[in-house]
Amino acid sequence: KVIKRKKKEFVGIIDNSSSNFFLITDDKKIPFDIFLPKQTVKKDFINKKVLVRVNGWDNKYKNPVGKVMTVIGEIDNHNSEINSILLDCGFNSIFPTKIERAANKINTTISQKEVEKRLDIRSLKTFTIDPKDAKDFDDAISVKKLNKKKWEIGVHIADVSHYVTEGGIIDKEACKRGSSVYLVDRVIPMLPEVLSNNICSLKPNIDRLAYSVFFEMDEKANLINYTISKTIINSNYRFTYEGAQKIIDNKKGDFKDELVLLNQLSKILRQKRMQNGSINFEQPEVKFVLDDKKNPIDVSFKEILSTNHLIEEFMLLANKTVAIHVNSNTKVSHPFIYRVHDAPDQERIDSLNNIIKNFGHAIDYKNPKKLPKSLNRLLEKVKGKKEQKLIETLTIRSMAKAIYTTKNIGHYGLGFKYYSHFTSPIRRYPDLIFHRLLEKYDSKSISIKKDELEKLSKHCSEMEKIASKAERDSIKYMQVKFLKNQIGKMYDGIISGVTEWGVYVEIITNKCEGLVKINSIKDDHYIYDEKKYALIGYQKKKRYQLGQKVKIKIQKADLERKQLDFLLV
Repeated sequence: KVIKRKKKEFVGIIDNSSSNFFLITDDKKIPFDIFLPKQTVKKDFINKKVLVRVNGWDNKYKNPVGKVMTVIGEIDNHNSEINSILLDCGFNSIFPTKIERAANKINTTISQKEVEKRLDIRSLKTFTIDPKDAKDFDDAISVKKLNKKKWEIGVHIADVSHYVTEGGIIDKEACKRGSSVYLVDRVIPMLPEVLSNNICSLKPNIDRLAYSVFFEMDEKANLINYTISKTIINSNYRFTYEGAQKIIDNKKGDFKDELVLLNQLSKILRQKRMQNGSINFEQPEVKFVLDDKKNPIDVSFKEILSTNHLIEEFMLLANKTVAIHVNSNTKVSHPFIYRVHDAPDQERIDSLNNIIKNFGHAIDYKNPKKLPKSLNRLLEKVKGKKEQKLIETLTIRSMAKAIYTTKNIGHYGLGFKYYSHFTSPIRRYPDLIFHRLLEKYDSKSISIKKDELEKLSKHCSEMEKIASKAERDSIKYMQVKFLKNQIGKMYDGIISGVTEWGVYVEIITNKCEGLVKINSIKDDHYIYDEKKYALIGYQKKKRYQLGQKVKIKIQKADLERKQLDFLLV
């Protein structure tokens, strides 16, 4: 018996080809259509994208019974499609009126009483480094010289918990959402924009409340000491990654000395992290270039700069340090929310080892402690070689998924014994929980039960997974839209997935992925070999293997299914 249904709301189009009405869902994996009673279906529901809520799962009927809740918009309309993706995943781009109203009522003035409670560092040289299009600046960084060989590096994180009251309506909505959702053409924030882009955002030349971690470091990036403090800051400058990089490269411009120092320290931190077993997965990120109507007209690859690594290293250090901090009091074990990453699946690692042998490579696959360094060496060795894509893909697939939990097992991928999320409370709910717990811990007033926190952790992990799905679906939709006028055009690609129904191919120039159906490969009868990640011809033994280069022709671009069909050339 089904105890509880995970999903009650579905997006799709109403089929009115018979005397009855049914919702044909956008998600083709759903094995049923939803029956809509005639009297509930209005004329203007037809030929539109709609959101339907299932009201009954009566065993007497083959189909569940539902009711139209929202008309999303016209079929094949860009906004309708993006909103359909969001609503199907349970996200809404619009906040309820009462939430917006509550956010607009928040008192933004910082009282003298509040200033006195905090460490006042408004005179400290501080700046933010973010992408060009960022609006929510949730982290800033500062540099203060202590003596010839010592510096104090400050990582300042927006103090969202000061404005979002625990258990209040804004907090409940943020918890429900779990995180901000980053789609190709828009961001659906976790918090109303008045908070995320204004009150909490660490904009330049405005007093802002922060939660800060100060690191005392020497020139070899050794951590001598740290302190954690609630602060009031005033950021002096807003850098983009490119702008800060220019100053580091040319060694001239605002905050030149600070940026050059941070760059040097971050490189040492990164090197140490890799030596201690952190695995280096760096995949190129694709960005669609959109026209005024949000149509994709080109694709660009996001260049990873030293300044990206700079910010990444200090955020990792802050996240690791606060996690160690909460474990330093051995007398009392307080419940906390950790970001953990389990060791890889041994079967998949064995499989990876068997595949790489064919290319003359080897990994220390039987020793869990030596495996991370061994994987790093392998990933470095295959760069630029024909097997690079195959080995990178299989290495990533052998890894577990990182999750939130109260049970600390460490973070395998980073090689950290303790790790939490602390640095992005504007866009991740676990960070907001951590800020609150850290404050309670320091003021000796822990009140949360471990099982309650574990339930919250599971919810946040689940919402992160759903947000990733929405992001992937928006990318797939844009890929199809981008290539729908290219039917018949040929491209070079790399096999990015192999299944019993065909091979997935990723086009090299734009990273768009499509399916070559097995029944479209006519020169032989092909059989799927799961262990070799290949389709192998029964008679001629020709193989199509993960990571292999192929030439394809675009056969079909189905916007409704968000699917590209390719033919091998």
